[in-house]
Order: sequence, then structure tokens, then C-alpha cells
Amino acid sequence: MKHALLFLAAAIAPAQILDPAKLLQPPTDTWATYNGDYSGRRFSPLKQIHTKNVAAMTLAWTYRINTGPGGGGGFGSSIKATPIVVKGVMYFATPDHAWAIDARNGRELWHYTTPTKGGIHIGNRGFGMYGDWLYFETPDNHLVSLNARDGKERWKIEIADVKQEYFSTPAPVVIRNHVIVGVGGDSLDVPGYLESRDPETGAVKWRWNTTPRPGEPGAETWPNKDAMEHGGGMTRMPGTYDPELNLYYLGTGNPNPVMAGQGRMGDNLWTCSIVALNADTGKMVWYFQPSPHDTHDWDAVQTPVLIDGVIDGKPRKLLAQASRNGYYFLLDRVTGKRLVTKPFIPVNWTKGIDAKGQPIPDPKKEPQPDGSLVAPSSNGGTNWPPPSFSPDTGLLYVQTQSSWSIYYLTDTEGKPQGWGGRDQMLTARSALKAIDYRTGDVKWSHEYPGRGFGMPGVLSTAGGLVFTGDPSGNFIAYDAAAGKPLWHSRLTTAVSNGPMTYEMDGRQYVVVAAGDTLYGFAMMASWK
Repeated sequence: MKHALLFLAAAIAPAQILDPAKLLQPPTDTWATYNGDYSGRRFSPLKQIHTKNVAAMTLAWTYRINTGPGGGGGFGSSIKATPIVVKGVMYFATPDHAWAIDARNGRELWHYTTPTKGGIHIGNRGFGMYGDWLYFETPDNHLVSLNARDGKERWKIEIADVKQEYFSTPAPVVIRNHVIVGVGGDSLDVPGYLESRDPETGAVKWRWNTTPRPGEPGAETWPNKDAMEHGGGMTRMPGTYDPELNLYYLGTGNPNPVMAGQGRMGDNLWTCSIVALNADTGKMVWYFQPSPHDTHDWDAVQTPVLIDGVIDGKPRKLLAQASRNGYYFLLDRVTGKRLVTKPFIPVNWTKGIDAKGQPIPDPKKEPQPDGSLVAPSSNGGTNWPPPSFSPDTGLLYVQTQSSWSIYYLTDTEGKPQGWGGRDQMLTARSALKAIDYRTGDVKWSHEYPGRGFGMPGVLSTAGGLVFTGDPSGNFIAYDAAAGKPLWHSRLTTAVSNGPMTYEMDGRQYVVVAAGDTLYGFAMMASWK
């Protein structure tokens, strides 16, 4: 508990907006960070809305974003951020834009916009917060700090070079006086990294590279210096944090060149890995690699969910990930030791599991000039939208896709560059699955009709409910134990973010984004 107590002892002045203790608590009146709290569970103890009365839940308010002429469009106009809620105000972002709205009624309080130098406007995950200050990243790789009270810019600092085709989408994670930021980029073969920035000034406090340099641990898994320095491993999603261990857990991106591995033989650490870093120094404590020598664009950035569970009758600090490669992993989060490795969809790309619990890639399933039939597709068994874990049911809820693709190697040179391959999807079926965290067994599955690609985020609550969307534009509440749909609302388009919930003035709200609109749901007044 030492680090947790230090965290609380260093709490900022009461006049400031966010009490850092809220980051250590399951979310109720506050949703303080991307996943609600540090655990990545996206579970709320709120239960005003529950299995017996959810049928009476109704729309309370909506807010549609307006980015102005030329301000977005396409992916950039879709809300992928999970809003944070602090003291009655909701904060969220899209590429180059940020808003504050009243969490009771959706009334706009302020709107911030920043000019862009370019970058891929594929999306933005949202804010991190420290006291009165908000932090978000832009497509042209700037970390922006705003005053939460009025949306005024405090400073704007470059964290990567847009000319190298980096682009930045993660929601920063604030741990004490560290603002942890990551980067993305696949088009050019550039190295990934994670940084801690000072909340006051934006200065770099530490930096961790996702690929080693010659002579460093992990260098033996790359053929040469050039491959390491162009090896990818982007840090494009927020991680999770254990304050007792002072460890920050992160999933890293796939290696570059993408889908062409002949110029980077070896496991290619620390790409496609789950890593545990000391939050104060950035030093790696342990790693586990779900996809050694990835050639299918299966990054491992999916949320590492922290679970305090029981294995073989003993309490254990655990970490669970449903990975893009189609496997579920359960690790001891103190040591990184693997406890469970099990597929949650059909897979055919491995020759088995090694002694460390890592899948062994089958070289015959690498992309070929004349094609190779592989399950899953490059979209993966799941993707970036966050899962949810309920300690009440012991189930991890994950949006999944069972799919088959033909993978083609398009750059057959000895030193390929950029995207050296592609895949053509043949078939896909999407489903919401509930996985027993102890065993990896799928306890229930709700399959969506048609050949849809539906992977929005998931929320679970103590009301016995799971909230998420389907490929047809429905927002749905399920019975968390049995998987039965209990309520739905048809939205203007498919759910585009991870739902969240909070309580305000004695009323529970559930908020979700679909395209350019936020929807706030609550119980009808007579059912409160």
C-alpha cells in the first residue's frame, strides 16, 4: 500500500477539480480516466439501473458535436473517446477538438479547437486529468494541456514528428505527477515509445522504447540494428496501473514492416507484448509476448485488465487480456508468469504453446505471394475497443469476431518496407462473449446476425448488467450472468466508443457515443 498512501498524501489542493483518490476507486459519481479507474475493468458498483428495471431506461439527453467547416469528417468526426466525468462536468475529445458539457443535461460549457499540421485523423481516445488540468493528444502529435474550468490552452508540446507519419490517439494516463503518453503509426517503419511528461510543464520525465537498441535485453530477437530502429511497436492505447506494486501495464503494437517478416527474423521484442513498467522510472519489470514475430497485424494493445482473484484457492494479483490474435491470456501481474492460454475464437496460425505459455507461430501461415488461409483476419479476434470485467460474475466481457482471411505477401524483397502484405477477408461473424477469467472458458456468447464487424467497447455494473452495441446500430443491455438481452435502443449509427456510467443528483446515467453524438440514458422519474 506504500505507493497508494504516497499518492493520497500528495493529493492536490481541495480547491482543484479532481481528487486523485477517485482514480483508486471503482467509478460512481466520478469517471476519472479512460477506463473509469486504474484497473481497466470498466465495472461500476452503481445499481440504480438493474436487471429488473432496465426495461424502463429512457433517453435523458443528447449532444451532437459540431467541429465547424472542414473540422473532421470521416473517422475524425466519430466519437471514439470514453468521456470522463468529474464534479458534474463531462469532458471528451475528437481529433483536434475538445468539449466540456453538463453531465446532467448535455449542455455545452466550452469547446476547444486547435489548428492541425496534418496527421491521420482516425480517432481520439480522450482525456487524462490532473487537478484542474486536462491533457489530450492530437493527430499531428502534440500533447495539449487545457484548463478544465474554461477550456483555455495552457500549453501545447510536440511529442512525435508528423513528418515521419506518427499520429497520436491515446488518452493520457495520469499517475501522481506523471502524464503518460503514447504514439501510433504504421505507414513508415518508425520505432514506438512511451513517455512520462511533467503535468506542470510537459517536459519529458522518462521514455521507454518498445524496441531495444544493440546490446540491450531483447536485441537478440532482432537480426540487426536497422531492424530494431525501424521496428514499430506503437503505444496507441492507454494502459492500467497497480498502485501497490507501482507498475504500469501496457500492450504494445505490432512490428514493422507490417505483414512482411523476412527482414526482421526473430521474436521482435518488445512488440506485440504485455509489459509491466515502473511508473516512476519507466524501467521494464517483466514482459509477456502474445504474438512472437507477428506477420498478421495482430497488435497486443488490447486492455490489460487487472483482477484481484483466486487461483487454486489462493488470492492472486492477476492480469487478463483477450488479445487480437484470438487467444485469452491470464498472467500473474506481480511476476508476469502465465497461468492460462486459451483461444476464444477459432484460430489456425499456431503449432502449439511453448513452455512460457506463448503461442508458437506456424511459418506456413505467414503471408505468401499466392496467399495463405488464416484465422483470424487482420481485424483480429477482438480489437482496440475496451472489454469489461465484473467481479460479481467473474466474467470478462469481450466483443469478438470469428473470421478467415487469405493473407498475401506483396513485398518479397529481403528488406521490405511499410505495408509488405495485405489480407482479404472471406467470412466473419461477430459476437459478445463472456469469458471465465480463471479458465478462459466462454460461459456465454451472443452472436450478432449477418456478416457484421461490430466491436464497440463494453461496460458492466453491479446492477447485473452489461452495456454495449451491435453492428446494426443498437445500444443493448444484457443480463451479465446469462447473456440475455434485456433492453435496447436504436441509435443513428453503430456505437463508436466504450459506454460509461455515473451518478449525479441521485440519478444514474449511462452514456454512449454513436458517430458524432453522445446519448445519455437514465431511468424514467417514476422508476428511480
